[in-house]
Amino acid sequence: MAKLHGLRENYELGEMLESNVLPDPIEQFKIWMNDAIEHKQKEPNAMVLSTTTENGTPSSRVVLVKEIDPNGIIFYTNYNSDKAVHIKHSPIVALNFNWLDLQRQVRMEGSVEKIDAERATTYFQSRPKSSQIGAWVSEQSKIITGRGILEQSKKALDEQYQGVEVLPKPPHWGGYKVIPNMIEFWQGRRSRLHDRLRYTKKEDDSWQLVRVSP
Repeated sequence: MAKLHGLRENYELGEMLESNVLPDPIEQFKIWMNDAIEHKQKEPNAMVLSTTTENGTPSSRVVLVKEIDPNGIIFYTNYNSDKAVHIKHSPIVALNFNWLDLQRQVRMEGSVEKIDAERATTYFQSRPKSSQIGAWVSEQSKIITGRGILEQSKKALDEQYQGVEVLPKPPHWGGYKVIPNMIEFWQGRRSRLHDRLRYTKKEDDSWQLVRVSP
């Protein structure tokens, strides 16, 4: 195995100053997301979602952001999954976006709420048919005896919906909106003196911007 302590990466692609960011961090986040897309980052909308179990154990996994609206980040999942069970118990989460080629990272913390079923259905039925069927097949996070269980269920649904491109949304499937109260932008800089700008939501819903030492 390579010696990890010897790995080094020089960060010198950009800078981030208080004078060149927007007052609204959601709008600033959209700019960085667009930059990641334009620079052809692999899965630019991938984020690490961290939740908390009932006994206080942190739990993380990668999910994909599918929408950004003026006050939140939206993703979709099975409402019976482990992450959904955690959210039901404690609707406070942390998010992390990492765009290595741009030497950028964004952290968010905030509360979570379900989106309405109509909005979830619209998105669900816009997905490829194979993804729609996959949502019906998978009892996400449940123990199964083997992959054959999934293949059998998929085959049955393929036959049931042969010639049909739009399936009904499963009742156990939908979306969540993360409403951040903290968003921190990180831009790599030389000598590990990185730029970190943190927005914190105030009681009047405006945002306070501060610089944080790297």
